[in-house]
Amino acid sequence: MDGGARRVIREGDWAVLKRNEVFKAVPVARRRKIIFEKQWFYLDNAIGQIYGTTFEVTGGGNLQPKKRVEETATEAKEAGTDNRNIVDDGKSQKLTHDDIKALKDKGIKGQEIVQQLIENSTTFRDKTEFAQDKYIKKKKKKYEAIITIVKPSTRILSTMYYAREPGKINYLRYDTLAQMLTWGNVHAGNKMIVMETCAGLVLGAVMERMGGYGSIINMYPGGGPVRAATNCFGFPDSFFQMLYEFPLSKVESVLSGTFSLKALPSESEDSMALAEDSNGSGDDKQQLTQDADMESSAVMESNQPEEQEAADLPTEGEAFDNNKAKGTAHDKEKKQEEKRKKFVETAALLKDKNADGLIIASRFHPVPLLLSLLEFVAPSRPFVVYCQHKEPLVECYTKLREKGGVINLKLSETWLRSYQVLPDRSHPKLMMSGGGGYLLTGITVTNEFVKIGEETDQAASEPTSKKRKLEEHC
Repeated sequence: MDGGARRVIREGDWAVLKRNEVFKAVPVARRRKIIFEKQWFYLDNAIGQIYGTTFEVTGGGNLQPKKRVEETATEAKEAGTDNRNIVDDGKSQKLTHDDIKALKDKGIKGQEIVQQLIENSTTFRDKTEFAQDKYIKKKKKKYEAIITIVKPSTRILSTMYYAREPGKINYLRYDTLAQMLTWGNVHAGNKMIVMETCAGLVLGAVMERMGGYGSIINMYPGGGPVRAATNCFGFPDSFFQMLYEFPLSKVESVLSGTFSLKALPSESEDSMALAEDSNGSGDDKQQLTQDADMESSAVMESNQPEEQEAADLPTEGEAFDNNKAKGTAHDKEKKQEEKRKKFVETAALLKDKNADGLIIASRFHPVPLLLSLLEFVAPSRPFVVYCQHKEPLVECYTKLREKGGVINLKLSETWLRSYQVLPDRSHPKLMMSGGGGYLLTGITVTNEFVKIGEETDQAASEPTSKKRKLEEHC
C-alpha cells in the first residue's frame, strides 16, 4: 500500500474523532450512527477524504468539509480597556434558550449563532480584547459542531486514554510512554518482550515503532491478552505476523526446561480462544460452544436407528447447513493447528534467551515478573519497568543490585508541564498532571561469579604491584 492510500479515510479503518482537546476512536463504517460530544452523525461523507480534514455536522447527521475562510467572520472590531465595570448578573445576553433553540431548528449554523450571541450581548464591546477572544472561543466550543478526523497514532491514542479512561492504562501518561520506547531502544528488527496490562496501548506503541519488522513476544496473564487499544491503531495483517503470544503461567516451565512441545494442555487452546475474543480477531467463545453442540448432536443422531433416519431425511437446505457446519469445524481445527504452531514457535523464541529488550507495564507487582523475564534477555540489552508507585520499583532496584547481572540501574520520575502559547499571553497552564508514574531502567550484562579466594588474592596483589611501580620510578 502506498503512502497516499494510507492518508485517505477508507471504510474498515480505525479513525480518531477530535473536537477541541477531546478524542474518540471509532471504526469507519457506512450508515453507522456515531455519538460524540452530544452530537450524532454518520461517517459516510468522510470516506475518501484525507485524514486531518475538519468537518461540520449538518442536518441529518451528515458531515461536510469546513472551509477555513469562515474562521475570520467573527472577529471583534471594538474592545474595552479593562473588565472592572462589567458585572456578570446573567442579564447581559438578550437571546434566551428558546431563541437559540429556534435558531438551531431553522438549520442556522453554529458560527452564525455565535455571531448573533455577540451582537445581542450588552457587555461584549466593553470587554478587553483577550476577554472577547475567550468569550468567542467558549461559545464556539458550545455551539459549533466541528469535528476533525485524524489517523490513530501512539501520541493520539495515549492522550485519549489518559484523558478518558486512565485507569485502564494504569495511569500511564503519554510522555512516560515516550520515555519507555526511548529507554527500551525499540526499533525495527528487534526481538522485544512486552508484558503489559494497559489495554494493549504499550504493545501497540511498540508495534508502531517497529513498523512490522522484527518480532514481539506478548506475555499475558490469565485467559488471554486484552488488546482494545491495539485494535484502535488499525495495523495491517502483516504487523500481526510478527506478534507472538505466551502465557505467564508457562514461563517457569520454559526456564526449568520442563516445557513440552508434544503435549500442549487443553487450557492453552481455550486461553487462545479467549484471547482472540478479547482482541476481536477470531471466533467468539459462544460460537465455539455452538459448534461443539452441533458436533455432539450430529454424533447422537448417527446412533439413532435406520428407520428413524429414513423417516427424517434432510432437505436440501438442511444438507447445505450440515455441509456448512462441517466446513466450520474443519476451519476451526485448522485455526487451532495454526495456534499450536505459533505457540511452539513462541516457546522456541523464548528458549533462545536472546531478546533485544524487555518492557513491563503491569498492574501486578513487578519483582517476580522482572526477575523471571530478564532470563530471556540477551546481555547488553535494555529493560524498562513502569509502575504508578515508587515503592515496588525500589524493591526491584534492591533485588537487582543483590542478584547482579545488570548495570546502569536508574529509578526516575517523569514530570510534565503544559504551556499555553498565544500572543502576549503565554504561560503554564493552570491545570496539570500531578504525576506520570515511575520508571526503572537498566542494561543487562553477563553475570560471572568470581570465587572469594581469587577475589581476595587479586585485591591483595594490587598494592604490591603499585609499590613495585613506585620503586622502579624512584
